[in-house]
Amino acid sequence: MSKTAKPSAPAKGAAKTAAKTPARGRAATREGHAQRGVRDAAAYPSPAAKRGLSVRETPSPAYAEAPATLSGYVDYLREATPLQRVEAEREGVPARMVKHMASDMDLPAVRMFDILGIAKATAEAKAAQQARITGASGQAALGLIHLLGIARDIVDDSTDPAAAGFDAARWLGQWIEQPQAALGGQKPADLLDTPTGLSVVARLLGALASGAYQ
Repeated sequence: MSKTAKPSAPAKGAAKTAAKTPARGRAATREGHAQRGVRDAAAYPSPAAKRGLSVRETPSPAYAEAPATLSGYVDYLREATPLQRVEAEREGVPARMVKHMASDMDLPAVRMFDILGIAKATAEAKAAQQARITGASGQAALGLIHLLGIARDIVDDSTDPAAAGFDAARWLGQWIEQPQAALGGQKPADLLDTPTGLSVVARLLGALASGAYQ
């Protein structure tokens, strides 16, 4: 990869694999979500609450345990079953979560909305209403959350002492805005609006863990 396309990389000798999914039990997963939740869960209404289900109704079993915080979503998508992923794509991503994602990645909210392909006014209105971003924009948001998981895996799997305090989200925010030679000079951020583009970017990000990005 071209040196000009190289932001401050995760600690050298980063991960053994970026696609690695920790094998943890259900109880450990719930505990991890609770410990690493970075936002108040009340800020993100559950799908059941959003649809106004009665007390006798229950949300889809596939989505019943989906977390309501950004950190929780990162963990959840890394461990979700295919059916859980499908339900997450259908339900969409809370608009407020998208704004917090922009903050954690050190990106202007307007730029984040542009990356996801949603108008600023629409995104702001949905955030104020505690509504969800659905459709292509919602799937792009889920894709970006998936990339956050890969970046965090790279740091978590690193044996470099510097990795302990490394801000994976902020680094990813810088990386997706840098033209990449492997993408024909395009920015990763500009390819996240399609499933194929997201797949290409995810593979490139995963290559960093193999030592291809030095």
